[in-house]
Amino acid sequence: MDLEAVKRYLEKGGETASVADGLPPRFLEPLLMSSLKVDLIQPGRILCSMKIPPRLLNAGNSLHGGATAALVDIVGSAAIPAAGHAASTTGVSVEINVSYLDAAYAHEEIEIEARALRVGKAVAVISVEFRKKKTGKIFAQGRHTKFLPTTSKM
Repeated sequence: MDLEAVKRYLEKGGETASVADGLPPRFLEPLLMSSLKVDLIQPGRILCSMKIPPRLLNAGNSLHGGATAALVDIVGSAAIPAAGHAASTTGVSVEINVSYLDAAYAHEEIEIEARALRVGKAVAVISVEFRKKKTGKIFAQGRHTKFLPTTSKM
């Protein structure tokens, strides 16, 4: 095992540090959300669609797993107020998991459906499903657990 090669791989970001440092705060959400379209909102359910932009691809030219996980966070979080939770924030993530079942590629139309499984006083659990719009085939499934802010009783 070449440990130095592993180190070089992980530190190659240093080569582009000046570019990365110049990005605005919270640049990740617009990077993902600029392609997102809301097709349906119902209590506790949101259905979105998007055409996968090339900027979200991995080295294998399919939707990057990190982009998928970030979409679980973003779209899943939006299902919390859709379920009637009235706080000013959707809380903080406690757990996000994603099962990657297939690949989706550049310019492919996909659907992202988030459903609130439970929104309680302190915890929300959201399920997020990714489907290919043309076939309806599920290519990823996510689960997002969030700790919800509570109002002070003081």
